Amino acid sequence: MHRHANQLRLGEVPKSRSGRWEAIAAPGASLFLWREFLPPSRATSSLKNLQQQVLWQRDTVKVYGKEHPVPRLHQWYGDPGTAYTWSGITMQPQPWSDELVKLRRAVERATRRAFDSVLVNLYRNGHDCMGWHADNEPVFGKRPVIASLSLGAERDFVLRARADHSQKVVISLPHGSLLVMAGETQARWQHALPRRKKVTSPRINLTFRKFM
Repeated sequence: MHRHANQLRLGEVPKSRSGRWEAIAAPGASLFLWREFLPPSRATSSLKNLQQQVLWQRDTVKVYGKEHPVPRLHQWYGDPGTAYTWSGITMQPQPWSDELVKLRRAVERATRRAFDSVLVNLYRNGHDCMGWHADNEPVFGKRPVIASLSLGAERDFVLRARADHSQKVVISLPHGSLLVMAGETQARWQHALPRRKKVTSPRINLTFRKFM
C-alpha cells in the first residue's frame, strides 16, 4: 500500500487545521485517514461504554438458499426514518445513546459533514469478519461520505478494485482512528475486514452515514 500526505481534494473532506489527515492512494477512490483521531484514553473509554451499552444482535443471511449467521455482532442507530436494509435484513434505528451522540459530534466536527445514522459492529476476536461488499445503497446517494471510527484491536481493512480484483489496498486501522471514504470509492471499490486468527481482543467499528 502507498500512502502520501497530499492535501485533501475535491472538497469532499475539508483540511484539518492540525494537518493530521493522510490521503490513501487508491485510483478512483477518495480515502482519508486520521490515525490518532481519538486520544487513547478516550478511545478506550468509548470502547468499554459501547461494549456494555449497545443492544447487540446477531442476524442470519441467506446465501445460495442456506442461512448463515453473520460473523459479528451489530446494531443500527439513527434518527427517525432511517431504517437500513442490507442482504435481506432490515434494521430499525435504535435511538442515539449519549456515548454515540458524543462520537457523532466529534466525527462531524472533524469532517464538517452531518450524519444521521451509524452501523455499529462488534468483532469479538479475529475470527469475526466482514466479507467483500460496497456501501452503495441508493439511500446514501451516488457519492456517499462514510466515516469509519475504529476502537479496540487493530485490524486490516482491505479494498479491491471492482474492475480488477487483483488491485488491492490494505489499511491497518489502529485504536481511535478515523477513516473517511468519499467520492467514487463505493462505486469503484469493494472492501472487507478479513479474519485474523491471531487477534484475540475485540474491536468495535462505527460507520457514520447520511441518508439522502
